Amino acid sequence: MKKSLTKSALAISILFALPACNALEGNKQLLADDAAFCSAALDKAQLQMDDFRKAYTNPTKIPTSYSDGKVNFINPMGWTSGFVAGSFWYIYEHSQDKSWLDTATEWTNALENMQFNRKTHDVGFIMNNSFGNGLRLTGNQSYSPILVSTAKTLMERYNPDIGTTFSWSWGTWEFPVIIDNMMNLELLFNASIATGDKKYYDAAVSHATVTMKHHFRDDYSSYHLVNYSRDTGLPISKQTFQGLTDDSSWSRGQAWGAYGYTMVYRYTKDEKFLNHARNIVNYLLTHKNMPEDLVPYFDYDAPEHPDVINYRDSSAASLLASGLIELANYVEEDEAARYRKAAMTMLRSLSSSEYLAAKGENGHFLLKQATGHYPAGKELNAALNYGDYYYLEALNRCKSL
Repeated sequence: MKKSLTKSALAISILFALPACNALEGNKQLLADDAAFCSAALDKAQLQMDDFRKAYTNPTKIPTSYSDGKVNFINPMGWTSGFVAGSFWYIYEHSQDKSWLDTATEWTNALENMQFNRKTHDVGFIMNNSFGNGLRLTGNQSYSPILVSTAKTLMERYNPDIGTTFSWSWGTWEFPVIIDNMMNLELLFNASIATGDKKYYDAAVSHATVTMKHHFRDDYSSYHLVNYSRDTGLPISKQTFQGLTDDSSWSRGQAWGAYGYTMVYRYTKDEKFLNHARNIVNYLLTHKNMPEDLVPYFDYDAPEHPDVINYRDSSAASLLASGLIELANYVEEDEAARYRKAAMTMLRSLSSSEYLAAKGENGHFLLKQATGHYPAGKELNAALNYGDYYYLEALNRCKSL
């Protein structure tokens, strides 16, 4: 009788285990299918980027966007100057082809003096995307002191009384801080690791904490800019400079926040930053105006304004997709599956002919339908080099699942 009961119990336990095993195997297959898709998308992107590097051969005359049938360039001082070098690094990461290593290295070295660029807060974008990716992929230790020097330059903008770094050096604001600045904190975290000096870490954590307190509304949407008083350290005004209205949800700004707080959690393991990232993402993925293909309008409130053209922003989608893939690493499996599914919907949409340029078109940029600055009428239905950068980053992250 005991033997019979034991066999029955074993049979029941196997019966209940089978669905779990099947689900696990199904999940593994789904991840494998997604990784294969992303690898193939990178193969296709490499062909377009090969034409890109042949068309643009001066690493100090950097293609930043393509709009109205023409290419727009910047010099190394501009905030988007590091994205092309970074894109080349991502093609090298995928292909392991020495020619891409050489191209990425050339375009990275051309930015070396930007470690002393005091005219922009975005030295993190410029140098982390170029030298940072170079260090990550090659281990070239000559890049490390350049990145630390860049972090020192950025720290000159840090105000310990306010607890944040200063953004724009133009305009009439007293101490403007934009949500984009969350992305520059990675430079500070890495400088702290490289030097053992906690001041960089502490400044990054403070900036993230103060921004979390003052930039975000109750629904976890964010303003673009908060202007602080240098005397009191408190906000004077809040606005959304590149979105529709001060109270609207500019899509790229929301994505900077989601990505930024995910990255901050990577370095701090502080649950408050993880939960903030999750709340931002939940706001976006459940937004009533999020399109079915998950490539957002330039502003989530755009459909509420009949007089506004509902331009999409493929750069916001690529940025958010990359952040979601990382965020999935830090949560329970059911939640992770939701984030990965959303990211893959975005990447499959972006990889379709609706958003991905045909070879030889679009100024040799990858993504179409990006929006740079709607209120200024600048770069509408355009290609943006940072949209391409985060698209390639997301594909590489997906390929590694």
